[in-house]
Amino acid sequence: MQFRPCIDLHQGRVKQIVGASLNEENKDVIENYVSTYDSSYYANMFQKDQLTGGHVIMLGEGNEQAAIEALQAYPGGLQVGGGINADNAEKYLQAGASHVIVTSYIFQDGELKMDRLKSLVEKIGKERLVIDLSCKQKDDKWYVVTNKWTKFSNIEINAETIAEIESYCDELLIHAADVEGKRGGIDEKLVAKLADYVTIPTTYAGGVRSIEDLENFQQLTKGKLHVTIGSALDIFGGDLAYQDVVKYCQ
Repeated sequence: MQFRPCIDLHQGRVKQIVGASLNEENKDVIENYVSTYDSSYYANMFQKDQLTGGHVIMLGEGNEQAAIEALQAYPGGLQVGGGINADNAEKYLQAGASHVIVTSYIFQDGELKMDRLKSLVEKIGKERLVIDLSCKQKDDKWYVVTNKWTKFSNIEINAETIAEIESYCDELLIHAADVEGKRGGIDEKLVAKLADYVTIPTTYAGGVRSIEDLENFQQLTKGKLHVTIGSALDIFGGDLAYQDVVKYCQ
């Protein structure tokens, strides 16, 4: 299990927000924390602590410059997502991203658009692609959600779906959107299922708030998943010491 750090960007600034409060108009977003530091500050911190595979997520418009500054500060150490498509992916890879992360570009109208996915893989290679299966629960199942987590797709998170998608990418990133940003604990049922399904590096995001949560996560997943933490960390205004997490996961 590795600790994969994150830099979430909203309106050009590093923020931690409640994912479920996102909406297409970008209004009434619940902010847990707005940093006084820029994105490169955090990129330098993660590089100093030798953390790899972290992700820079652009939440809406106006975040491109801040994302590129982070990537240039830590070349090859960070992935980038949010508005990535076949036309702009190469730009972010050239700016220093190790991988690009896609969701809404390949999930349209409730379906996985295989033509878009194959086109992207053809352009940049599967070894540079991370697919974000951000999901919410409905009727005791989990479904991929898109458009800032506002729209349910018909793609259920199950063994069959994971197996198909894994063949087109290098890693998976899975936000548990129901618990993300709320500091209320992990989605235990989801992480246990994911550990049974995945065969490639997979990072889980959502609800970790303590070292006890990390211990529980590691036990439930048998160490098969990586983890990212946002709002709970003291570097983002929370109570969980960033350095304690780095040490625990080392």
